[in-house]
Amino acid sequence: MFNIKMLNGISEKGLELLPVDHYKLSNDAENPDAILVRSANMLEMEFGPNLKAIARAGAGVNNIPIDKCTQKGIVVFNTPGANANGVKELVLASLFLSSRRICQGINWAQSLKGKGDEVPKLVEKGKSQFDGPEIKGKRIGVIGLGAIGVMVANDAVSLGMEVIGYDPFISVNAAWGLSSSVIRATSLDQIMSTCDYITVHVPLGSETKGMFNKDKFAIMKKGARVINLSRGGLVVNKDMLEALENETVACYVTDFPEDELIGNDKVITIPHLGASTPESEENCAVMAVNQVKDYLERGTIKNSVNFPDCDMVRSGSTRILTAHENVPNMVGQVTTILANNKLNIADMLTHHKNNIGFNMIDVDGKVNEQIYQAVKSIPGIKMVRIIE
Repeated sequence: MFNIKMLNGISEKGLELLPVDHYKLSNDAENPDAILVRSANMLEMEFGPNLKAIARAGAGVNNIPIDKCTQKGIVVFNTPGANANGVKELVLASLFLSSRRICQGINWAQSLKGKGDEVPKLVEKGKSQFDGPEIKGKRIGVIGLGAIGVMVANDAVSLGMEVIGYDPFISVNAAWGLSSSVIRATSLDQIMSTCDYITVHVPLGSETKGMFNKDKFAIMKKGARVINLSRGGLVVNKDMLEALENETVACYVTDFPEDELIGNDKVITIPHLGASTPESEENCAVMAVNQVKDYLERGTIKNSVNFPDCDMVRSGSTRILTAHENVPNMVGQVTTILANNKLNIADMLTHHKNNIGFNMIDVDGKVNEQIYQAVKSIPGIKMVRIIE
């Protein structure tokens, strides 16, 4: 029986995939085998010795202490692409909202309440203050060509825009899905200096924090419109407000309202609605649950942010999982212990990611406590699991 702790409300579409005869779900388990989380802050949490996996029902993992989890051998999953369509649709809406001053016009129209028969004339007289350009034929720069960025780029092509994309780390799968009409940018500055619209789809990290700053605004095309539905920290708000004031940026759409941005007529503050669709929540829950289930039952890793992907058809009677520092002779030390205890290796797979190595070893026979402790005591070993 595996104990699963839920730190947020998780869609029933996902939870129903966990059979009650093998999984116990609760919101207050003290020492769970896995945690399902959405936005709850886990940075100061203490983790029990049974914790094997954390699955974030969403793409961002800045609410999870990744380094701490890695050192403890805890696999952290996210769900890239599960909410991509929901975010993409809001990006497309943001394109129109930033161009046509729709929000401002609606708010102004609401202020006409009580004017009676004067309303139609007032509308015709005042509507010119809310005019704006069409997006067809304009150039949009898409920064980050992951699941969301690719969908945005492809749909922008369909809308008749000239699309230029920038992602020096684009995956093979993303490249296969990208329209051939998307122009490849060779630098971030090329996007900044040539695009009428810019939408950003990169994670927040040390290299991307504050990437929209006064230096970038200094080379930005005059009157550009910026859309940020990724993370608020990607933009330096003070510098953005200055760029709006001097009309370098015509409009800023953000899914991350902050006090200094609210009330500015050139800023559209959306209350973090990017993935707020029932479809997105269901897709994220299903993906997160399946990833946890596969890892707990089979040791399979897919979409982990701190461990390498690893999957192997089961052979033998027992599966051994180890996580270790990615240094020479780690695997050799493990296999030597198995050989000395006359355990035949039926199959083996070893992968690494950054400084972490992960092994799947299927053996013919039982792994007793003595063998388990011998492997666990190898210097550099961070985690050992036995699946029978």
